[in-house]
Amino acid sequence: MSSAHPLGLPMAVPVPGLPARVRIHEVGARDGLQNEKATVPTEVKAEFIHRLAGAGLSTVEATSFVHPKWVPQLADAEALFPLLSGLDVELPVLVPNERGLERALALGADRVAVFASVTESFAKANLNRTVDESLTAFAPVVERAKGAGCRVRGYLSMCFGDPWEGQVPVDRVVTVARALLDMGCDELSLGDTIGVATPGHVTALLAALDTAGIGADVLGVHFHDTYGQALSNTLAALQHGVSTVDASAGGLGGCPFAKSATGNLATEDLVWMLQGLGIETGVDLAELTATSLWMAGHLGRPSPSRTVRALGPAAAPSSEE
Repeated sequence: MSSAHPLGLPMAVPVPGLPARVRIHEVGARDGLQNEKATVPTEVKAEFIHRLAGAGLSTVEATSFVHPKWVPQLADAEALFPLLSGLDVELPVLVPNERGLERALALGADRVAVFASVTESFAKANLNRTVDESLTAFAPVVERAKGAGCRVRGYLSMCFGDPWEGQVPVDRVVTVARALLDMGCDELSLGDTIGVATPGHVTALLAALDTAGIGADVLGVHFHDTYGQALSNTLAALQHGVSTVDASAGGLGGCPFAKSATGNLATEDLVWMLQGLGIETGVDLAELTATSLWMAGHLGRPSPSRTVRALGPAAAPSSEE
C-alpha cells in the first residue's frame, strides 16, 4: 500500500464549537528530560529547544530551578538558559521556591511556573508539606515574580486521581485552583499526573471550575497517556473552550515522584489530531517529528509517540545532522 505523501497529513475536517487555534505548551525539555535516568548534555538540551522552536512551537518550557539534589537531570539550568538567548519564543521555567525564583530572575527569565498538589499525599511526597502549607509557601514566590514583571503559571497535579488516595473530588481541585488564581497566577495547568482521567471527568471538572468563575481562558490541560485517554481528554477540553494544551515532543517524560506515571501526551500525536480538526497550531509536523527522532537517537531508544513511529522513516534527520 502506497502513501499519497511521505508525510501524509490527515484530511482537515473542522468540528463546530472548537477553538480556531491552540497554543501548545511544549514540556519535553523540562518535564520530559527530568525523568530520564541518564543526564542529557547541556548542549544537546539547548539544541533540542532550538529545534523545537524551529518547528514552530511558540512556548517551550526550558528547565527547572529546583535543587539539583531532587532533579539532577536539570542541575544545569544556569548553564542552559543563556544558550537560549535570541530565541523568539516563550521560555517558561519551573521555580519551586524563592531561591529558585532568584536564580531564574538573575538569568532574565520572564515566565515562571509553580507546582502545586491537589492531594495531601502527593503534596507530602513531592513537596514535604501539606496542601495548605505549600500554597502558603508559594504566595511570596508568585508575588515576587509578578512584581518582577513575570507571567506566572500554576501547575495543579493529581487533578483526576492520586496513586495513594484514589479518586480526587472535583471540589478539591476547584479550591486549589481558586487559591492559585487569587495569589496572582495568570494561568493554571490541570494535570492528570497518573493518566486516569476520562472525558466525562474532564468535562465535569471544567464545568465546576466555570461555575466557580474560573473560565477556559485561564486554563491549560496536561494529560498523561497511561490508559490511552490523553487525546480523548484533550478533545473534551477543547469542546469546553480550552485552547492551551501541554504536550511533550516524542512523548517524553512523566513524573519522577508519582507511582504509575507514564509518558506525557506526545506533541506529534496532538498536532496530528488538531490538524485533522482544522485547528491552527503553527507547528510543522515534519520538523517536529524529525526533532523527536533526533532526540530519541541521543536517548538511545525509540520514541513512544505513535505519530513519530508512523512518520519516522520519512521524517528521519539526515546523517549529516
